[in-house]
Amino acid sequence: MAFSAILGQTKALTLLSRALASNRLAHAYLFAGPDGVGKTTVALDLAAILLCRAPFADHPCGTCPGCLKYQSGNHPDFLRIRPDGAAIKIDQVRELKKALNFAPFESRLRIVLLEEVHTMRREAANSLLKVLEEPPANNLLLLVGNSTGSLLDTIVSRCQVIPFAPLPLALAAGIIRTHRPELDDSRSLALAALADGCPGQALAFEADGILALYGRIVEALLAKRDKAAERVEQALALAVDLAEAKEGIAPLLALLRIFLKDTMAARTGTSVCSEAPEVKRARERWNLQQLSAKMAAIDLAEQALARNCNRGLTSEVLLLDLFDCSTHLA
Repeated sequence: MAFSAILGQTKALTLLSRALASNRLAHAYLFAGPDGVGKTTVALDLAAILLCRAPFADHPCGTCPGCLKYQSGNHPDFLRIRPDGAAIKIDQVRELKKALNFAPFESRLRIVLLEEVHTMRREAANSLLKVLEEPPANNLLLLVGNSTGSLLDTIVSRCQVIPFAPLPLALAAGIIRTHRPELDDSRSLALAALADGCPGQALAFEADGILALYGRIVEALLAKRDKAAERVEQALALAVDLAEAKEGIAPLLALLRIFLKDTMAARTGTSVCSEAPEVKRARERWNLQQLSAKMAAIDLAEQALARNCNRGLTSEVLLLDLFDCSTHLA
């Protein structure tokens, strides 16, 4: 992939393209910005260009031995370091420093990609700082993190910072639809807004099963069940899955809030976009009072989670309220 295929990061790509064209690369770059906007993708593309033996403009040739080894994940001059568990640890940085003592095996440059550098603990950051203070020749370090504020100021000052920004919502929605063509325009825009213009985050909801669970909850809410026991059983079963979503609970509740707001807009005739099928069904099923009660249930759940209340109990109370089961349990 070439830089030209990356959307919405004109400033970052211009800075890197100029450095490549003038052959004046810094010894270390810090790609800083929110998750899901293309930082790692750009870093990988830059590595592909630099490890290619016959690049043209900002494209790797894709066929030389360097490209083929890189594409297969076996290039000896490309090192990729990710957090070990929750953080990049001191032992990982020590192993990196040992590798940097040797010259690159095949290429003019060795490329080192360190992902999620904001997770580094202080001792690992101090160890990395020594590398940046006395950078070994023929090595390029690419640091990727979600901000500069969580890093040592001395690390930031020894890197050229390449800023990445959230995408305009329409552009982010278009990228989401490219990967999820079954989503309509309104839902893609809703996901883009939910992820603050970071399509990678929105797509991560799908990868983590958040969108699938959201769909199951909405479908279960709209299904006709006359018996209270059946509704209670369904609510409690979905509550278990919701509690197991852990960090995915917040975006899932946001999706449910969007669904209910869309339904309220449809009920009042104030909707400005075409209605999704589930919204059309929901507007016929619930009146404004019922919709307001469900919105209030989501508010209470979010407040409980913010106070670190038990995730399982919070999920049960929320789902029972959404399924209108609470009165039957009183």
